[in-house]
Amino acid sequence: MKHGTIYIISTPIGNYEDITLRALRMLEEVDLIAAEDTRNTGMLLSHHQIKTRMISFHEHNENERSEELIEKLRNGLSIGLMSDAGTPAVSDPGYRLIRKAHDNVIPVVPIPGPCAAVTALSASGLPTDAFVFAGFPPKTKSKRLQFLKDLNKDRRTIVFFSSPKRIISFMDEILHAMGDRFSVLAREMTKPYEEFIRGPISAIQNQLARRNAVKGEITLIVKGADSGADIDWKIITEEMQILLRESGMSVGGVAKIISNRYGVPRKTIYDNAVAFRSNNKKG
Repeated sequence: MKHGTIYIISTPIGNYEDITLRALRMLEEVDLIAAEDTRNTGMLLSHHQIKTRMISFHEHNENERSEELIEKLRNGLSIGLMSDAGTPAVSDPGYRLIRKAHDNVIPVVPIPGPCAAVTALSASGLPTDAFVFAGFPPKTKSKRLQFLKDLNKDRRTIVFFSSPKRIISFMDEILHAMGDRFSVLAREMTKPYEEFIRGPISAIQNQLARRNAVKGEITLIVKGADSGADIDWKIITEEMQILLRESGMSVGGVAKIISNRYGVPRKTIYDNAVAFRSNNKKG
């Protein structure tokens, strides 16, 4: 008997319209959908009037369920693998099942689509020619600090995932391990309350701390380590302006911080800061 095929089906990270025609067709054609959460997937399927049978497949049952699904694939059934949002197996369940499928010479076909990391990166304004996808940080503090320390000298843009409950404390750890880098926090992307917050880690952290609660899915984009040879003056200017608007610091204080952080002449930063503040007062 010919083996079935497992399809890795990318799904919307928020807006139900962000799904490809091919993904919709495959969701209708497969014999079974292995869903991270059948309730969430059920709402998406209902929205698109798809009635394919589902089975739960999440981090707590991935090992045992993988064996069951491999057996179904051996018997010729086709299976669509879906996570709650985005691309399966990218910081989501699926890696073990896909590895077992390859080990059993079962065809694995990706159906590309949304990915939170790439979506946030594309809108961040930070360098995209090379980046590190770091995903969710380790759960224990000692491992998180080592994790950040290992990334500290990497010059590529760094992409993190974080839960809303842990984001403020996680930014504390980034400050401790990597310094007050320019960053972009993306929250609730493609949803009605989509938000992008740009600035130094400390400024973003302060803005979140003033809220009653932080909610929604979060992707944090952090500038890579500086080489000293390729200074991005646009990023430096934007960071300077954010500090002047939100920190309450003097022009001299902001110039000192930016100068020390990027190794650029303090007088240049000071003159630019004076001009920016003067223009703002005129406006």
